[in-house]
Amino acid sequence: MFNNFKSKAVLVLVAVLAVGLLGGYFYGSDGGYDKGYASAEADAKKLQEATAAKAAEETAKAANPFAAANPLESIEANPFEKTKKVLNPFE
Repeated sequence: MFNNFKSKAVLVLVAVLAVGLLGGYFYGSDGGYDKGYASAEADAKKLQEATAAKAAEETAKAANPFAAANPLESIEANPFEKTKKVLNPFE
């Protein structure tokens, strides 16, 4: 009697475990796939927008003729101004 009950309990336990595993697999794979796909789409869209913005910014910088360095930046407008101040006795 005890041996027969034990084997039936093990058989029921294995059956319940198998049904639970299959149900969990199908439920998890369906929801997980949809969430993962939506997340991947959002990541791809963000990456495309960031790449497009960076490319537009680099193109704008390259096409801007006013962004060039000024070669006359360190040159004074009137080099005699310093000499005039030094030689002026009334200042």
